[in-house]
Amino acid sequence: MRERIRALIETRAFQRLVIAVILTNAVTLGLETAPSLVARYGWLLHLVDRTAVAVFTVELAVKLYAYGRRFFRDPWNCFDAVIIGLALIPATGAFGVLRALRILRALRLISMIPTMRRVVSALLSAVPGMASIGALLALILYVGAVIATKLFHGIAPEYFGDLGDSLFTLFQVMTGEAWSEVARTVMAEVPMAWIFFIGYIAITTFTVLNLFIAVAVSAMEDEVSRERELKEKHHALVQQLLTEVQELRDEVRDLRATTGETANAEEQRSEAALPAASSSG
Repeated sequence: MRERIRALIETRAFQRLVIAVILTNAVTLGLETAPSLVARYGWLLHLVDRTAVAVFTVELAVKLYAYGRRFFRDPWNCFDAVIIGLALIPATGAFGVLRALRILRALRLISMIPTMRRVVSALLSAVPGMASIGALLALILYVGAVIATKLFHGIAPEYFGDLGDSLFTLFQVMTGEAWSEVARTVMAEVPMAWIFFIGYIAITTFTVLNLFIAVAVSAMEDEVSRERELKEKHHALVQQLLTEVQELRDEVRDLRATTGETANAEEQRSEAALPAASSSG
């Protein structure tokens, strides 16, 4: 019974059905942010939401029955269980804030769509490398903030009045948001300040931030290569099994042919022995 249910939930039709429910639920949760639509169709939106929760709950229960303990060995199954568990908590009273977290159900698309899973897995595998780059970026930001505070706190106190202001301003400059306005304010008093800003942007935006992209792309390539190797191994195993099956078929055919020849020979000897026995009688 479990094997049949497991085969059913792994079919494309079942997966597409769940994806359709997730998308529908995500749309209805977005529509609930419009007061006019809630006033008119609030009952319908609530019905669709409750139906989606019921479908997710049944799906989770069916998977738990089909996979048993193996269900929790897959991190994506645990992720789905947490999302559905949040949906089952009553969003009233002290838990009213959980109503805003219902949209997290849309994140189940990540676990349902293989390409999204591949991207997330690659990003998670790149976390150690990104952490090192993040630490480097934080160090550069801190050093730049200390220098900027020492140099420009008297010129532009609204931007570099203290270390906290300098950190926020340089983070803004790093993102490219209105950095020219900050630079021109300082350059009005210190014309050579452009050296600091250009150097800082070159180091942070054009170098360090691009390292994040490089690490992410490298992780994606490793993930794709790993999947390709698994597919090649699976293909080689299938080919090996097919070869062995063909060899077994050939052996069975040869055995049948040998058995048939032996039977024919015995039958001919029996037929030859009958006339001899008759003549002697």
